[in-house]
Amino acid sequence: MIRLLIDADTGVDDSIALLYALNHADVEIVGITTVTGNTDSEQAGVNTLKILDLADAPDIPVVIGERQPLEEKWHGPVTFIHGENGIGNVQLPDSARSFRRQDVSDFMMEMAERYAGELVLVTLGPLTNVARTLRRYPDFGKKIRRVVSMGGTLNMRGNVSPVAEANFAGDPRACDIVFQSGMDILTVGLDVTIKTRLTVGHVELLKRVRKESCRKAVEYMDQALTYYRKGSRDQNYSLDDCPLHDPLAMVAALHPELFQIQRRKARIECGGTYCKGMVVTDTREKPFQAEYVSFAVDVDRERAVAYLLAAFWE
Repeated sequence: MIRLLIDADTGVDDSIALLYALNHADVEIVGITTVTGNTDSEQAGVNTLKILDLADAPDIPVVIGERQPLEEKWHGPVTFIHGENGIGNVQLPDSARSFRRQDVSDFMMEMAERYAGELVLVTLGPLTNVARTLRRYPDFGKKIRRVVSMGGTLNMRGNVSPVAEANFAGDPRACDIVFQSGMDILTVGLDVTIKTRLTVGHVELLKRVRKESCRKAVEYMDQALTYYRKGSRDQNYSLDDCPLHDPLAMVAALHPELFQIQRRKARIECGGTYCKGMVVTDTREKPFQAEYVSFAVDVDRERAVAYLLAAFWE
């Protein structure tokens, strides 16, 4: 059993990553924290509760996290990708669940201490909550088994600037703090997520073979992905598919054997007009002072998609 603490800015792809983990037989989610990114942290929390309902999930604590990046102001929701409500404008019933009213850093540290050495922290949005927790509790990183973070790019172009990916660019200072924490970090970025595509055909197959307990989840995914694919067409001229960003990071947390990984000393560029949020790695014989971070540089795309879909079918 893999115990996960998930930090998400619950948009369309986050919601699919959550549904995958919720339907995976070998996963226990001990808590979910929300952060501002695709949408604000409060809306992300509302979306998360609704996704838990879709999966008929047990009572998993959900804590609202930071509403602004560490050093700058949030630029607003990404509506052309995630819709006005963050989940592709799909109207899900209001949830009867409630948030745990607790400071996000206190909650993250509480979970880290309760499951010391066991917890896999999966981050699907900007790293604001994690950085704030590291600042408040310097021992937090030592209690986390490993971190799997969706974000960044090494060799692929960026998606919010020529060189930067949205999560890392959304709070570059927070990302740099996390990178320098010494935690065991696997970064799943655009190098692998752009090349791993979820097609209309995949969704149609899933609608035919899904198990009955996943009916509501698959119906939601079909609707949300229709909006999400339109955003992908507008941004990248894709046809009947979309990249697997957050879901692929969740696959990596559970099946790292599908990925080719490189370890590099890495920092995050925190300034500049064109390069803010860029991952800077140093492969020189005498590199700059930095911690090593693992980066997914290639993936078995077909198996990764199959593993994702298999959580929902009979």
